[in-house]
Amino acid sequence: MSTNAAFSAPAASLSASTAQPWRIGLIGFGCVGQGLFDILSQQPAAGFSIARIVVKTPGKARPLPAERFEYDPQAVLEDDTLDVLVEVIDDAEVAFQLVAEALRRGRRVVTANKAMLARHLPELIRLQREGRGTLLYEAAVCGSIPVIRTLDAYFSTEPLRRLTGILNGSSNYVLTRMGEDGSDYSPALAEAQTLGFAETDPTLDMGAFDPRSKAVLLAAHAYGAFLQPEQVLNLGIEGIGAVDIAFAASQGQKIKVVAGLQRLPDGRVTVLVTPQLIGPESPLYTVDQEFNGVVIEADFAGEQFLRGRGAGGHPTGSAVLADLAALRQGFAYQYAKAAAAPTYASDLEVEIYLRTDEDRIIDLLDFSEISEEADEDEYVVGYVALENLIRHRDTLRKYGAFIVRTGRLRPISVGTELAEEVSA
Repeated sequence: MSTNAAFSAPAASLSASTAQPWRIGLIGFGCVGQGLFDILSQQPAAGFSIARIVVKTPGKARPLPAERFEYDPQAVLEDDTLDVLVEVIDDAEVAFQLVAEALRRGRRVVTANKAMLARHLPELIRLQREGRGTLLYEAAVCGSIPVIRTLDAYFSTEPLRRLTGILNGSSNYVLTRMGEDGSDYSPALAEAQTLGFAETDPTLDMGAFDPRSKAVLLAAHAYGAFLQPEQVLNLGIEGIGAVDIAFAASQGQKIKVVAGLQRLPDGRVTVLVTPQLIGPESPLYTVDQEFNGVVIEADFAGEQFLRGRGAGGHPTGSAVLADLAALRQGFAYQYAKAAAAPTYASDLEVEIYLRTDEDRIIDLLDFSEISEEADEDEYVVGYVALENLIRHRDTLRKYGAFIVRTGRLRPISVGTELAEEVSA
């Protein structure tokens, strides 16, 4: 079946069991690629068949015979007998080149590469419109949780007050174990790595770079705001200690790495991805271990809560399968809110808990107000400019400073808080 013929056929009116199975070109065979292969092997009636598999390294041990694999992605891009391409490699720039070329050719593409999408989404949208291809990427955010489709299809016209979420299972697992055992960061991270919940190099997860990429994608669908990753504050948990977990517990709260997207009273939007104090009134309070959770607050629908496994071969592979099924039904993202995209706001003050033994860090951040200090525990609570946190985030990491948001924002030099509630 040619690509053009597949587009013109009334596939949506045919059941998966009676229609000709779609032929998939799979680029990448790591965790997600293997998860998808396993799911489709167990679900032959789903109506999809992996026809070609492209990998990077010849001779690497894999759970399929060597003859199933090939090494030239260009040959797959040029194969018009394939109905859809699935890109699940870990190299963001190579992924961009492949996906961009596929869209220029008018192909249907599913990807799970959140770093690539966060960097290049506006260009990819332009390419799919010019080439008349289709790009879906539910698997790039929160694994099995259908948050992208929910925002794009269900909330395409309804204004959202805020969206808050735990978008990274690795850091959430570490924080859960620290809270359960009162242990320090290093043993909790080592356990997560042993169990496969954290990478050997944990920087992207623990430094909140991974959830920042996901937050950029959510901003596009929740508000129509297309951001570059560097615009979004991301602070991680590399500097966390048992004393910080104890501080949160003394307040009846937990520390979670939370992506907070919020519409401000003036209509602008802001996005932050940092550790945050979360109380039991929030649905995110009970999202533990490697799970993800997303709370959507809409103007008319009210609060919606989605929870599920945010990573792993089967959960993420299931999201890829959902995109495949959506493509067969003719679904495409509409980006309806992009036509009236809001201005991005960073001229705000954020209330934070900061623990550091470097006095110059406190001077560097230039607190406008301090409400609490504890010299013996080396922490301070107060308001700092969001732009200072963005400007100095690399210095904060360098000196091992640990920062947690309380959940409160306000305009610069104004005492009235904006309504970002921890329970959002």
